[in-house]
Parts: sequence; structure tokens; C-alpha cells
Amino acid sequence: MRDAHHRGPGRRAAAVLAAATGLIVLTGCGAADMTRQSSPYAAAEGAKTVTLSVQSWVGAQSNTAVAAYLLEHELGYRVDTVQVDEVPAWDALSQGRVDAILEDWGHPEQEKRYVEGKKTITPGGDLGVTGHIGWFVPTYFAEAHPDVTDWKNLDKYADQLRTPESRGKGQLMDGSPSYVTNDKALVKNLGLDFEVVFAGSEAAQITQIKQFAKEHKPFLTYWYEPQWLFERVPMTEVKLPEYTEGCADDPQKVACAYPHTPLQKYLNTRFAESGGKAADFLKKLHWTKAQQNEVSLMIAEEKLSPQQAAKKWVERNENVWKPWVQ
Repeated sequence: MRDAHHRGPGRRAAAVLAAATGLIVLTGCGAADMTRQSSPYAAAEGAKTVTLSVQSWVGAQSNTAVAAYLLEHELGYRVDTVQVDEVPAWDALSQGRVDAILEDWGHPEQEKRYVEGKKTITPGGDLGVTGHIGWFVPTYFAEAHPDVTDWKNLDKYADQLRTPESRGKGQLMDGSPSYVTNDKALVKNLGLDFEVVFAGSEAAQITQIKQFAKEHKPFLTYWYEPQWLFERVPMTEVKLPEYTEGCADDPQKVACAYPHTPLQKYLNTRFAESGGKAADFLKKLHWTKAQQNEVSLMIAEEKLSPQQAAKKWVERNENVWKPWVQ
């Protein structure tokens, strides 16, 4: 992510999402696979169809669900959704196999290649949400031990944060191994007595966090905003060395915090130029963290389908989305 968050989808999350929404799943595909498996509706000449890339985390599902609902019910388009890992999604977008990515956390190499170089991808503007990755402890633990929120004091609590998986060290819980994070380098370069342990997916990580919270146990986890889980398990960020421009450029030497990243939309260039009302709508789509979390909570906690959550949100928020479709 990132050098910002790269919440690439874990297999478990991908399977759950596919079962719930009927998505075409392309997790981890290479370019050859994508030619065979991607949506037949992407870049369809003259057809009122739009294909959106959707990532496995719930916030990204919320963006896509609301966009798809409005495209279908207000603008009369058929919408297809394709789940692809973050970096392969840029390849798919460049090739016209998807028309848009609605939540990108920052991929400078892909931007340089496809936006500046090949010009096959066009920026679609800010989503309106600022993303941030960090290390978090439960607020109940931070209130009991206020100094734990400074990374310099983490080793003091390593014994309390040890798990059977952390090989005698404190545990720093990450999500899926497919996420691009700086955490292993940070632990090494900051000289911390911690082991990065992967939960396997965002869904598995949420389950672990909820279980720790239920038992009122301490934990240290890689986590990110926006994320609906903060509403259910209050967490407090651990302050890492301040982020400065370029401090994370070398993934082996990184020893600083993650940046705050205004999340971006990207469109296939041909679609951006000739996609008509659909392209205009996606460029205008702009909402807040609170609005995204409202939809995410309905999906994750109320167990509504993304389509049902989008319908509810749209019915309640005409003043927000009306300018997008005009």
C-alpha cells in the first residue's frame, strides 16, 4: 500500500467476496491469465457497460457498490466488477480490461509507467478519503500503559505481546502476505524485539483483533484508516519516527512512519476520453471517510450484501450523490 497501504486481497477474503457478490476473481493473475479471465464487458465498443476493479477490503467494496448502483439505476449502464490484486489491476486498467480503479493507495512505479509513460491510464481525481497505515494497540491497553504509544517503548511490552506464532518475540500482526508493507524492514531497522506474523487476510486479521478485544488482551497490529473496525474496537496509533519525503524510498532501509495518502481514482485513458456519462460520473465521485464507513459497516457488521448496502446509502444521501450524476 502502499508504500502506503497495499491491502492486496488474501485468498480467504477473495473467496468470501466472490461468494457474496458474484464477482469474477482474478487474484494474483499475470497478464496472460488476465487476457483469458477478465470481464468480457470491459472496453466493449458502443455498449453501455462499465467494468470496475474492486479490491477485497470492505472500504473498496463500498466505493464500487455505490458507484455500480448509481451507474445502473441513475445512468442506465450495465456494470461488471472484477477483483484483481492491486498491482495487476494497473495492468488490467492499462489494457482496457477494466475501466476504472476507485481506490488506489499510491503506486508510483505504475503511475510513472502507465500515466506518464504509456499514457494508457488517466488520473480520475481524489476519492475524497485520506488513507493512512500505522501500528495500533487497543485503546484499553494504551490507557493502561500510555508510553506504549511511542515506538521506543515497544520492547518494554514485547513479553506481553508475545504469541505462540511470534517465536519468543513480541507479535506485530499483519494481514495477508500479499500486502506490500514496510513492517519487516521497520522491525529490523528500528531494532525491535518483534516478529511480523501474518493473519492471512483482512478478514482473518479482523477476527483476530475482535478475539483479542473480547478477551481484553493486548495486541500490536498493522492497521489502516479508513476502516469500520475502529467503531467496534477502539485503537490508538503507536508513533513511529516521523514520515518525511523520500524516507521510505528504499524498502530495505526504511525506518519511518507510513504517509497519509489522499486516495486516488484512475481510469483507462480511452474510457476517460470516450466513456461519456459513466466516465464523467466516476471523475465526480467524491465522498468522505465517514460516508464510506457508513456503507462498510452495513456490509461488515449488518451483513448486508454490497448491493443492499449501496441501495440503503443512496436512498439516504441523495444530496451527496446527485451532483455526481448531473
